[in-house]
Amino acid sequence: MTETIRLAWHEAWNDARLRLQIVTAPLFLWIVLRELSRFLVWVERRPGASLSDPILALVSPRDATWLVFGLIYVAITITLADVWRRPRALVIGVQSYVLMIVMRMAAMYVTALEPPAGMIALRDPLTETLATGPLFTRDLFFSGHTSTVFLMFLITRDRRFKPVLLVCAAGVAAGVLMQHVHYTVDVLVAPLFAFASFRAVDGAHRKWGR
Repeated sequence: MTETIRLAWHEAWNDARLRLQIVTAPLFLWIVLRELSRFLVWVERRPGASLSDPILALVSPRDATWLVFGLIYVAITITLADVWRRPRALVIGVQSYVLMIVMRMAAMYVTALEPPAGMIALRDPLTETLATGPLFTRDLFFSGHTSTVFLMFLITRDRRFKPVLLVCAAGVAAGVLMQHVHYTVDVLVAPLFAFASFRAVDGAHRKWGR
């Protein structure tokens, strides 16, 4: 297995076009994450509208933090284990994630929203043990947690993992709704944005990257 991975990365590095993307994809990811953190500070200070959500009205807020982040870390582990053997798939995944973040920033820019009633703040229990950062509650449309896990489902090539990742995405979606972290519409449209970003990047690779 180790030799197979080494050969896959050797071939990828010998492809000049792919080598450039291997180098630049992490750089673009770092840039967009840095800008996202700055953007969220502005979003948090901006007043917004409250939505009437009949689905949330049926559910009493419950803390689902461990469910949400447990499923997220399971999905991350499975996805990395799969795409690490496929350099182009890893690059496509990072580029799709970068594009999805840009889409999310644009979506949040035009949709100023107040947090749902009864919201229980969602904090990563793992990173909370290392450092405490700002708490964002208005980064609503669309759900970043749901879209990210669904993107992992799309990125992963091994069909054995697909059902597990789909269950993880559904569980995360249910968890953030249970915790009233998002409105229902934030969660419902999240997979559509993930699919759009993946198809755009994957389509570009199929057309020009091979």
